[in-house]
Amino acid sequence: MTSKFDATSTTDDVLAGVDLTGRRVLVTGVSAGLGVETARVLVAHGADVVGAVRDLAKAEAATAGVRAAAADHGSFELVRLDLASLADVRRAADALLADGRPFDVVIANAGVMAPPFGLTADGFETQIGSNHLGHFVLINRIAPLIRSGGRVVCVASSGHRFADVDLDDPNFETTPYDPWTGYGRSKTANVLFAVEFDRRHRDRGVRAGALHPGGIPTELARHLPPGAVEGMIEQIDAELTEKGQPPFAWKTIPQGAATSVWVGFVADADAIGGRYSENCHVSTVTEDVINPVAEGVRAYALDPDHARALWTASEAWVGERF
Repeated sequence: MTSKFDATSTTDDVLAGVDLTGRRVLVTGVSAGLGVETARVLVAHGADVVGAVRDLAKAEAATAGVRAAAADHGSFELVRLDLASLADVRRAADALLADGRPFDVVIANAGVMAPPFGLTADGFETQIGSNHLGHFVLINRIAPLIRSGGRVVCVASSGHRFADVDLDDPNFETTPYDPWTGYGRSKTANVLFAVEFDRRHRDRGVRAGALHPGGIPTELARHLPPGAVEGMIEQIDAELTEKGQPPFAWKTIPQGAATSVWVGFVADADAIGGRYSENCHVSTVTEDVINPVAEGVRAYALDPDHARALWTASEAWVGERF
């Protein structure tokens, strides 16, 4: 499938002429950055958006523009969700199930990147616990609400190339903690979850895909020490110069959220189902591990047997089978 969109496309470009009236969407992490922009453009095109956030007060302030867009088009509401607490994830899921209104698309957008070592309320390393297991329980619990023809969109990262999941030591109990290794594991888990969820639900018409939004200056980098981002960009630019390529350029937030919208509402379902996309197209397998600006997905993140193994391990970790 060819795409008329690319790395410079914005959310408004992707949804130009698309009417989402009557479509109901759950988006996690709408208190900043990509989540807020995703909610804004969906509401502006008529969708009814439910934003799931840990900090309701912060989200209320951050989504004033979303509410303004909802005044003339779709609707917007917030629900509380702390992905670092499985008890709270189950509470939020149960509330959505009790409400009973179906969803057309679920966008697992919330995440944390490279924090100091820490544990969730359930004793999981912060990144695997929040980025993967919180979404794993939430989405599986509300799966009956996703309409046939619906989609699950998992916001992963090119950072999945830093590390494969470790099914034997997910919480760094025997492995020295490295924040980027933890991030890579959790983002690989996001892709593998999409692969297995797609396999399990495609026969009933629900598809799942993962994506890399691109390099965007958002608060996701809040845990990095001062100067760390600048140092990384200098190193990347040096490598690009050596290869005769142009320097790294940040995406804007509307450009960063564009692939989420493309996977969720515009791309062909058979093309994105169980796949990894970036820059508004489906990506290809690469062996490039380090360069975060090069396109491509590692083969281990798409391996169906690996995805099933992670699913089984995740069920054991959270004490719940789906």
